[in-house]
Amino acid sequence: MNNKTLKLAQSVVFIALTYIAFTYFQIKIPVPGSGNFTSIHFGNIFLVLAALLIGGVYGGIAGAIGMTLADLMDPVYVLVAPKTFVLKLCIGLIVGLVAHKLKKINHSNDMKYIMKWSIIASICGMSFNVIADPLVGYFYNLYLLGQPVTFASALAKLSAGVTLFNAVLTVIIANIIFRAVYPILKKNKLI
Repeated sequence: MNNKTLKLAQSVVFIALTYIAFTYFQIKIPVPGSGNFTSIHFGNIFLVLAALLIGGVYGGIAGAIGMTLADLMDPVYVLVAPKTFVLKLCIGLIVGLVAHKLKKINHSNDMKYIMKWSIIASICGMSFNVIADPLVGYFYNLYLLGQPVTFASALAKLSAGVTLFNAVLTVIIANIIFRAVYPILKKNKLI
């Protein structure tokens, strides 16, 4: 199997994993008085894991497609699907940039080095999300969806806290899984 075919196959697996993790492992949190929701979910875990294992472009696209499909299938989130696609793609690209382009973790055999930079790359990607998700969400809700300032502001504030919680969980869980599967995949030449 050539490298491109392998990456595409791995991307499809991560599309499914991000979709399942977001759709079935989520707790919706209603924003009082707005009719909107935010959620605690595990979708970002597989997005970050994909970017660490198969690179930022393939991992970012896989995570973006998986979570955008999840948004499109859920009436609560269908209107924010375009925002989801862009933000999730950016997370994957950032994680991949730090882990693979800058620090070339796949070219090292030193697990301390690999883990250090996988954690830092994950933190970089999720830090972007902690800032961008509520900020982009505020302007998206205000200008594209036409929500009043008070509702857009309330959603952004609640989203910021939930996004931070999701980010911390993502960095921890994605790197635990990464540590477990990386040596096996590398030994079998699957990454």
